[in-house]
Amino acid sequence: MLRNKFKEWFSVQLVKKPGGVVLVAILLFNIIFFLASAITISALSLEGTEKMGFIEAAFCTITMILDAGCIQFVVEDIGQSGVLITLVCLFIIFVGMISFTGAVIGYITNYISGFIDNANLGKRKLHLSEHFVILNWNSRASEIVNDMLYCDKKQNVVVLVPARKAEIEREIEERINDTLRKENKAIERRYKDAPWLKRKLATVRYKFRRNVVVLVREGDIFSAKQLEDISLDKARSVIILGSDINNSVCRFGQKEKTEELSRGNSQTIKTLMQVADITSAEGSYDNQRIIVEITDEWTGEVVNKIIEAKQVDAKCNIIPVRVNEVLGQILSQFCLMPELNHVYSELFSNKGAEFYTEECEDGDEMKFLTEYLADHNHALPVTIMKNKGKFHRYYVAENDEDVDKRTVMTLSDYEVSLNNNYKMETKNVIILGHNSKCKNIMAGFNAFRNEWKTADGEPVRIVVVDDKKSLEKMNYYREYPFVIKTVEAEIYDKDLICETIEEFVSSNKEDTSVLILSDDSALTENIDAGALANLVYVREIINRKLKENPDFDEESVDIIVEIINPKHHDIVSSYSVNNVVISNRYISKMVTQISEVEALFEFYNDILSYDDEVSNGYSSKEVYIKKIADYFEEIPEETTADKLVRAVFNASVNTEKKEDINPTIALGYVKPGGRVKIFGGDLSEINVKLELRDKMILFSAH
Repeated sequence: MLRNKFKEWFSVQLVKKPGGVVLVAILLFNIIFFLASAITISALSLEGTEKMGFIEAAFCTITMILDAGCIQFVVEDIGQSGVLITLVCLFIIFVGMISFTGAVIGYITNYISGFIDNANLGKRKLHLSEHFVILNWNSRASEIVNDMLYCDKKQNVVVLVPARKAEIEREIEERINDTLRKENKAIERRYKDAPWLKRKLATVRYKFRRNVVVLVREGDIFSAKQLEDISLDKARSVIILGSDINNSVCRFGQKEKTEELSRGNSQTIKTLMQVADITSAEGSYDNQRIIVEITDEWTGEVVNKIIEAKQVDAKCNIIPVRVNEVLGQILSQFCLMPELNHVYSELFSNKGAEFYTEECEDGDEMKFLTEYLADHNHALPVTIMKNKGKFHRYYVAENDEDVDKRTVMTLSDYEVSLNNNYKMETKNVIILGHNSKCKNIMAGFNAFRNEWKTADGEPVRIVVVDDKKSLEKMNYYREYPFVIKTVEAEIYDKDLICETIEEFVSSNKEDTSVLILSDDSALTENIDAGALANLVYVREIINRKLKENPDFDEESVDIIVEIINPKHHDIVSSYSVNNVVISNRYISKMVTQISEVEALFEFYNDILSYDDEVSNGYSSKEVYIKKIADYFEEIPEETTADKLVRAVFNASVNTEKKEDINPTIALGYVKPGGRVKIFGGDLSEINVKLELRDKMILFSAH
């Protein structure tokens, strides 16, 4: 019975811990062998070992195994010693070197090799805290990691993916190294005219350094054990990414995968359930944030149900980010105000001026704006919003220290006069191509139309050029009254595409925006191919117009090119396009900031949404780009940024008609050619000289 139990136990251990069993067997054999050898040498009492006791014999046994030359301790003169003792010693050396030296060293070598392999495969537990965790990987992920380079403190990021570990590590390294190279080149250019010593000291002092440590582990993202091994319960934020089609399917499975993801993403739901279970536990850290990417309605509905069931205030905070909705709003705003691309690129990142927030006791926005502007000169107050029952103040500043800097203000009589009858001019837009966000882009246009529609006419007019299949999927945009025309054209129908664009541009007096969309469901090798081809067509039209008429205003046609792969940015820029939109990058920037400050989530939702119903006034605020010539009664005189900001705010609230009150904060200005200046730092040191063709960057409700 005992024998059978031992056999069962031994067989289990042999399967579960084969390395341990082998090590124990080696050690037991060597211990027994050492004892037997020592007893043999001591017991023989042959010539040369008559006075050798057991302890000395044991010592000699070990030394002979480790160094065969130590046989002289036992056999002083091998020529005069007996044959038996010599054979015994040689046998001990031979067997000991194999069983002890060879076996143990081999085992240790194998163990070290296994230890390294396990570390590379991510099988060791990570003892981290206050780190970021990214679960799954998609085309937006590397941008999330990259934006953390601009954080003030060093960040630890753990990425857990089901496959492609080596490929993902290369992608991260390439993206980070590219950013480091560009930032450091920018520093070199800034000081290129300085004396040699000053230039060298400046490049060393301001060198852009890598402050992000990224650990990529390959494993099961649904495994509680592997999630615990990356210290998920101690993470600062957990980011759950949706799946991409590009790298996950072959050409034949593309349609099936696309349809599957459009219906819902069960993988996201499964991951969130596992993560929420761990982070809501009593032993997990407080105030953990779980950011979940959502690209379809079904996933959004289920995530909301999980929030109701599992979210614990001050413990597990789940934040759903509706990717397509956000990108649709952003792309529609860029068509209406192309300069917003450069503005958001800075404000939504950790680089340069950005949004900051802090809790406050009440929601009196007018009082906040008035009192803050009275004694602060390094940051711009923008609004107050309520988030989870608490009021938060929001600012634009270059760093959090600037938010608290007070300034002794001097009285100024500088004033500006605003055009209270201002209205947005008609926006003419051509959309070339399609992506999964077309309905969301149209929803953004529709919201803008509802807010700015007047009795004088439509504020936006759109022509869509796309292939027949995609137009049919959108029902030829019939439900959108502002889409005045749709044209069926494949990417190869160059003449038809060019003819449509040229006709629309020539028929409008106002500026025209050309939005070139990139198909985000295309396979990896085809990513951005259609967008790049359409760009060539549009650029050819502009070049032809310039050749025919040297006075043609090239800036009257704003080209907004959406690309998915950041590597294509330089290609697009080489075609004289300032508005290159790496759509995934905006989501990544927002996710990075939200993962640090949760209160920014509702704020971003608000500023990206126009008011659908305006009968009771304008509830949400947005960032607007307005022409100087239309927004002011007269072009403001040259002044400093702080005086201009206060003058614009005072003029926006001190009006005779109550309905004209629209608290407005001037964030900066745009020069012809798209050069953007966002106010930051000491505003009294920023000189502002506005001209007729300039535009203002404004934060207001309308």
